[in-house]
Amino acid sequence: MRLPSGQRRYPVEEINRILGKGGIKAEPDAAVLYARVSTKKQADAGNLERQMERVREYALEKGYRIVGEYSDVASGLNHNRRGLERVLKSAERGEFKKLLIEYPDRLARFGYAYLERHLKYCGVEIEITSQREPEDAHSELVQDLLAVVTSFLARLYGARGGRKIRQGFRELIRDAEEAGEGQI
Repeated sequence: MRLPSGQRRYPVEEINRILGKGGIKAEPDAAVLYARVSTKKQADAGNLERQMERVREYALEKGYRIVGEYSDVASGLNHNRRGLERVLKSAERGEFKKLLIEYPDRLARFGYAYLERHLKYCGVEIEITSQREPEDAHSELVQDLLAVVTSFLARLYGARGGRKIRQGFRELIRDAEEAGEGQI
């Protein structure tokens, strides 16, 4: 069907026929799990596997059929994450209906709403398995903030200046954290 604006619309049945894979209809209980930590140090400490285990337990409690598990060791600001890319491609192929994550920031620090909208367009609902933020969320957010500021300042002053600025920010944050601990 062609719309007055010139866009074309195709029925799902026609798309399924062309794809020849049985279509883009996943069962409603098909779920993909996604976990992320920011640093290799966190992954080595077992944080990534524990996060994935908690999401896996949630899926089993709800009776979901797990069709994929993806994870990344990267900043939530990093757009080039192999696991997230695989989640999105799988969603676009219609291979699952639920994406299970522990916290929204595991998916993305910024732009979560865009990912949520794209996944909804693909017929995928995001389920957040935990309502309580982890204790290290504050320090991880500080790291991401430093990454954003460093990126902008490095572009402004060049790579060498960016390293100096990053070191200055680390000292500033350390001083602020020590001052905050003294008030408690």
